[in-house]
Amino acid sequence: MLKVGDKAPDFKLKTDSGETVSLKDFKGKKVVLYFYPKDMTSGCTAEACDFRDNIKTFEKKNSIILGVSADSTDSHKKFKEKYDLPFTLLSDETKDMIKDYGVWQEKSMYGKKYMGIVRTTFVINEKGKIEKVFNKVSVNGHIEELLEGL
Repeated sequence: MLKVGDKAPDFKLKTDSGETVSLKDFKGKKVVLYFYPKDMTSGCTAEACDFRDNIKTFEKKNSIILGVSADSTDSHKKFKEKYDLPFTLLSDETKDMIKDYGVWQEKSMYGKKYMGIVRTTFVINEKGKIEKVFNKVSVNGHIEELLEGL
């Protein structure tokens, strides 16, 4: 798992609109990079809507939001349109970047173990270094805690 002070791994991923972006495209801005398990699920929708509802506050703090999951760009596009999300969603279907950030981990539900994305948020500073890490995020109260630390 990455920690505060580490250089954030670069990536090249497709966005919900089909263009390819990399971390270096956002140099000079603070990047709030949040990983979530799946589009259109209750917890992920609540988290995305919390980011949406606080977008102006993030912008005032010179921060951009990037959401990442292993869903396809088509799935991201539908998710973004349905909930009017004003930030970019990145698709990592190969899970390479998800693994680089250490958020592909063993999980357990109803006694069954499986591999999946652990809800995690990284704050990356203007120079590409990890400034904060929020592990195993609980959706309730996460935005407030995140904004306090920006």
